[in-house]
Amino acid sequence: MRRAIALGALALSGALFAVSNHESEVLAWRADRVKTLTAEDGWLSLAGLFWLHEGPNQFGKDPSNDIPIPDGPAHAGVFEFHQGAVTYQGKELKPDASDPVKVGRASLFVIKRSDKFGIRVKDPETEARRNFHGFQYFPISDEYRIVAKWVPEPKTIPILNVIGQTQPSPNPGYAVFQLHGHEYKLYPILETLDATQLFYIFRDQTSGKETYPAGRFFYSDMPREGKVVLDFNKAYNPPCAFTPYATCPLPPPENRLAVRIEAGEKKYGDH
Repeated sequence: MRRAIALGALALSGALFAVSNHESEVLAWRADRVKTLTAEDGWLSLAGLFWLHEGPNQFGKDPSNDIPIPDGPAHAGVFEFHQGAVTYQGKELKPDASDPVKVGRASLFVIKRSDKFGIRVKDPETEARRNFHGFQYFPISDEYRIVAKWVPEPKTIPILNVIGQTQPSPNPGYAVFQLHGHEYKLYPILETLDATQLFYIFRDQTSGKETYPAGRFFYSDMPREGKVVLDFNKAYNPPCAFTPYATCPLPPPENRLAVRIEAGEKKYGDH
């Protein structure tokens, strides 16, 4: 009898450890998420987005510039844009690279969205960064950490973004999972051809209520042995929830789920 009780206690202890381990993992993910978001060059530092026109594009603190910036000289310089190439002081700047042009406290990056080139401005002293007040979350739940079946079916799916552009994106397959007695599918994309994680853009029946109207994001590891782990506890708000200067992708029709996903971040500012 004592042996049975001891074995039962050991099993319960193991179960509690497993739950605690998952909870610790999600809490660590949340802390890292906030740290990244609030970093000096994080999404909260976005201060402007300006699409380039052919020819010279002047930038500086004076509002008369094509690209007004929050710090630095009144007229700081010129980006030349000709036939799909952006140059500054004779050097070509690659889109979406990590090296910005620095002017005072401002950082200027070249971005490319479909056939449009623009300058994204970051400023560590934005109001959004200064006034960030944290998130509200659904409770962490093992119910929303789901081991799904993976069906490899490589294709390309169109992903619409908030500025009305459509980007064909590589989709390596889909995840099939059960929730509340019903079956659902999610179609992730690869953000780059050498991506090491799957990226999910989804909308559910909490969207526009408890969560951000356009939907949420999350990642998973690559499939193993025909399975993929979907942890909706790590679902998070897109950058467009904090700034008008992001170009967020929107959920494809395949990822609009007819179920409430009561896990992850709630909509920002909903206190």
